[in-house]
Parts: sequence; C-alpha cells; structure tokens
Amino acid sequence: MLKIKQLIGLVVIALVIGACGKKENKQDPKKKAVIDYKIEFEKVAPQSVFVNDTMSIWGGSLVKGEDNLYHMFYSIWPKKIGWEWVNYSIIAHATSESPFGPFKYKDDALPDRGPEFWDGSTTHNPTVHKFNGKYYLYYMGNTGDKKIVSAPGKQKINWVHRNNQRIGVAVADSPNGPWKRFDKPVLNITENDSLAHDALMTSNPSVCQMADGKILMVYKAVGKKFPLPQGGPVVHMVAIADSPTGPFKKYPDPVFTFEGERFPAEDPYIWYQEGKYRAIVKRIKHEGKKRVFSLVHYDSEDGINWNQAKHFEISDKTVTWEDGSTTKFNHLERPQVFIENGEPVALLCAADTIDANNVRHSYNIQIPLKITKHKN
Repeated sequence: MLKIKQLIGLVVIALVIGACGKKENKQDPKKKAVIDYKIEFEKVAPQSVFVNDTMSIWGGSLVKGEDNLYHMFYSIWPKKIGWEWVNYSIIAHATSESPFGPFKYKDDALPDRGPEFWDGSTTHNPTVHKFNGKYYLYYMGNTGDKKIVSAPGKQKINWVHRNNQRIGVAVADSPNGPWKRFDKPVLNITENDSLAHDALMTSNPSVCQMADGKILMVYKAVGKKFPLPQGGPVVHMVAIADSPTGPFKKYPDPVFTFEGERFPAEDPYIWYQEGKYRAIVKRIKHEGKKRVFSLVHYDSEDGINWNQAKHFEISDKTVTWEDGSTTKFNHLERPQVFIENGEPVALLCAADTIDANNVRHSYNIQIPLKITKHKN
C-alpha cells in the first residue's frame, strides 16, 4: 500500500515539474524579439555642410581611422565644366575631428589613371568600410572619351561613360592610403545575357558585413530591355561574397521594387544591426511626368529579401537647422550612415540648391540621427 502511495506521489511531482517547465519555456522563448527602428533627423549645425566654391561635391562616406580622425571620401569635379560627374568625377578625401565637421580637404584618393583602365576616367559614389583591420573603398568607375556635353550648372549625360560604369574596390591599411586598385571590377555586368538585369551597367554599391562574416552588396543595375543608350529598367540587385574583394555571387531577384515603375529607387545604404539588415534608400515616385524624391527605410531578415520597414518614411528632403529654420532641398540623396560604438549617429547626404540662374550647387551635409527602437 505504501509503495502505491509513494508511486502516486512521484507521478504528481513529475507532473508539477513538467507544468512548471512548460510555463518557463513560454516566458523565456528562444527567439529574440524583433526590433523595429524609427529613423528621424535631428537639427543640423552650420559646420556640418562641406562645400567648395569651385568644385561640385557629391555624396560622402565616413570612416574613423586609427588616428582618431574622421575620414570622408566623396565625389568631386570642377563646377566650370558643368554637371559632368559621369565623365569627370574623382574620389577625394577630407578629414575632421568630428563626424559632424568641419571637414578639410586632404588629397585625391582615387584620381584619373588613364582611359586604358576600366576605371581610368571616372571614380564616383564611394562607400568606405573597415573589415578585419583593413579599409575597403567601394565605388563606381568607368572609362570613355571625356567629352563634355553640358554647360556650367546644367545636366546632360555622356552615355559612353554612363554605360561603361562598373563596381570596383580599393584596399588600404589606412584611410590615408595608399589605395591599391585592381585591373578588373569587383562586380562586372552579366555578360552574354542580354536579358540580365545588369546586362548594361553596374554601379552605386552598398556593402556591409553579414552576421556570418560574409560580405553583402546591394547595387544598382541597368538592363537592355529598353532602347539604348539609356536602356533599363533601373533596379537594385543583391550579391554576396566570402571576401571583401570577391568574387560575388549574384542573386536573381531585384529589390526595392514598385509595381509598374522602371526606376523606383536609388542610392541604398545597408547595414546589419540587432538581428536585421537595414537600409536607407532614395525613393523615386513617379506622379505623371514628375519625379518625387524622398528617403525611406527598408529591412530584411537575410539581406536578400527586403521589405518596407514598419516606419517606412524618413524624410521628404527637408532639414531643420540649429536656429530652427528649415530647408527643403532639390535633392537629398546618396545616404551614408556613420556608425560609432555600434549605433548610427550620422547620415551623410549629397544635397543641392538651384540658384536664380538655374545653376546647380552641390555639397555634402552631415545630419545627426535619432533612432527610436520598438520591440515586437
């Protein structure tokens, strides 16, 4: 009789322990909560505008060096020749003691090196990163005839240079250089396939290190579906490599797309943080014949499939200054996030204004970021 009572008691204890264990598992799930970001602009200081009287400045990407200086890499070309970025841009280098400036020009990081090189005539739209102790400067390069096709402040496209655009990477032990350039692009077009999304050109790389250490790239691609020289549609594609210098494996499906639009987005900046890949992207919305630009927010679980983030809209190109005044720029694009101590602190953007003579003046602006995190 005693043995039966003892047996019943053991069964009851086991059931209680099992119930407690199930309850504990519900309270402590293995899967971490998903964190959504809301990205907003803080007020901008006057010294956070990097401008030059004689040179057009476009873009700007930032890295902190071992010298504790902040190193900006940006596109530059003479104003007097017009909006000739596609055939005359080079990548220059400036430094500051703060990510918010003021920045001072230091040198030309990737100058012309001759039309016989794939990137010998133009280097443009840099994005700089430090991976495993080395510095990697990704960019668009091209070669061509250097023919000027516009007038000061005006914009036309030299299609020879535009369609020779390819993605490159330069490597250095220090952001002060010297930079080692390569004889071939790190990401070329897809050759021998006229239906490929990047059959015509590749450009505007955005790069980050993945959770497993691999290198993720999202890049601008132009195909040959539409008549040349313009081609199209213009889309963004994904590629992944084991090494920062490639080779990169391309994935087949475009990202940041909108139904019925042949040029829906441009200039993504991607990074990985708190279990998600995140992107700030220039959105191009077509309203009739008019193009409306804004900055928007995407995220991804794997870096390959991207969705509109919960807090999608970031800015309609409006910036608030320290004195409370505001400016809505004609363009606010090439977003490049600067991350320090694991947190996004600044957004570097290309900005421009149009003067009374309809001439464009462009520069870099460094915008403090406010990130609000929401757990789901």
